[in-house]
Amino acid sequence: MNQLLFDRSTGSVPTGLFVRLHTTKLLYSFRPAPGVRFDGGERAVATPGAGSSSSSSRQISDEDASFSIWAHQAGVNALALERFDGRILISGGSDATIKIWDLEQCTNPNSPYTYVPVSSIARAGQPPQPLSVNRRGTGSGLTARSTSSSAASLDKAAGHRFGITHLSFYPFDSDAFLSCSYDQTLKLWSTRTARVSGTFDLSAKVYTHAISPIASHLLVACGTQHPAVRLVDLRSSAAVQSLISPGQIGGSAGANLAVAWSPIHEHVLASGSVDGAVRIWDIRKSNGLIGLLDQEDSLGILHPGRAPPPGTFPEGTLQARGIRQSARAHNGPVNGLTWTDDGEYIISAGHDRKIRVWSSATGANTLANFGPTIRNSHIGSLGSSMFVSPTGLTPVKKEVLVFPNETEILIMDLHEGTVITRMRGMGPSMAAIRAGRSGERTVKNRLTSGEFHPLERAHYHFTLTCLVQLAISLTCFQVVWRGAGGFAGSSGVVMGGRNSAGALYSGHLDGQIRAWMPRLDGSDNEDEDDTSQDAIDGRAKKRKVLDDAFKSLMGRQITFS
Repeated sequence: MNQLLFDRSTGSVPTGLFVRLHTTKLLYSFRPAPGVRFDGGERAVATPGAGSSSSSSRQISDEDASFSIWAHQAGVNALALERFDGRILISGGSDATIKIWDLEQCTNPNSPYTYVPVSSIARAGQPPQPLSVNRRGTGSGLTARSTSSSAASLDKAAGHRFGITHLSFYPFDSDAFLSCSYDQTLKLWSTRTARVSGTFDLSAKVYTHAISPIASHLLVACGTQHPAVRLVDLRSSAAVQSLISPGQIGGSAGANLAVAWSPIHEHVLASGSVDGAVRIWDIRKSNGLIGLLDQEDSLGILHPGRAPPPGTFPEGTLQARGIRQSARAHNGPVNGLTWTDDGEYIISAGHDRKIRVWSSATGANTLANFGPTIRNSHIGSLGSSMFVSPTGLTPVKKEVLVFPNETEILIMDLHEGTVITRMRGMGPSMAAIRAGRSGERTVKNRLTSGEFHPLERAHYHFTLTCLVQLAISLTCFQVVWRGAGGFAGSSGVVMGGRNSAGALYSGHLDGQIRAWMPRLDGSDNEDEDDTSQDAIDGRAKKRKVLDDAFKSLMGRQITFS
């Protein structure tokens, strides 16, 4: 870093190149930030042990309290983070609740801190959930207090009835956001008041939605259980159009799990469905289908020298342009779609454990190979969890792809497919698993071997079942990028916000929201907390091992004959 600063001061490195080199270094250095926690305010309870005769629940002990806080105790289904200031984070749970978080509650992101929601939207038909929180982040002067009489809480009929499937901010103003749910509705909310502004009933389960970041129209594309892509107009509060291609009705197309608007052409939309097809639409046309991505086509429909601008396709029928009606992008359901900020590439992910990169100008498969480590079996949509680094942060053709690989997060080279960083889940050795509305189970993340008594064998099988459920609960399906300065098609060209040099936030089925931050230059000792009890215990264990080894060697009498 010092050499780079010296080259910048002498003029050897231009300003733009200096910025890209530094941000690329930060992108490659993301690591867990276990000190950052999100507490939704739900009370943590545990069932009595097997040998206890009491049948009533009890409050967990103080030493377990730090491990038993959740953002959403039933699991985190969706995340969204606004791109203008990188400040407001919204989370949606399997219990149909929505919570709004202020990421600037903590002035120093490098110190441990527990965030609390500034607003909470309860499930429909239930009173606002009391946020019994009065915590102070370590090293911070901020204290967050929430009560059941918060003005931001909604009335009983406003929220969703079933689990949240996707969240997104209004692309031109962070004061509004959209949510969709398994209850077949799309809702528009006010961020400031946490009150609903509009509800749209689509008469089918809504898996995902998207709104164009550049369009003058206010059409929201919705991927539902129905084969057609539904377009909802926020102005008229009605579903004004359905996009469907010949052969979909009555065929095997099934649900649409992914939709994504072009960041440079306001009328171009991509959709991914259960039949493995990725369709390109022009919503201005009566027969809106203008392209199908074909995994077997690595050349594209046009010679590159005569290709139109990115995101556009020539006139004429699909057959006239050499596109097969049976073309498929994946050999399984497509549940992930995104565009690069410059609109040059489309990235798709499917249940066939493949990620493919396509040229948006020609529809050609670039044959980028991401290897056999990709895991993608999520039934619903990945939403905005799979995304590409904003244009300008990295050198040309060196963009990185962030992908939630179930129990880990992968940062990969977009064009080469190589894994740059593999971020695995954080969690204590004792993991709490919610068993029902009345309590939770706590199991050790450890297996032993040996002969068992029949009762011990039954307990072992029960523990093994719990561990399987634990692996499922730690699954990550939602990742959001914290960036600022977003505009038009950009997702935020400035890493982080006013109090952070960059961050990723992931939502997990165990109810946790976890933070990942880049490694900053400085002394290695600055990253270690020598005063924590864990650090003290670790040093004591190491010292004991060394002492025992020394005594075993020196205590042995050596004789020479």
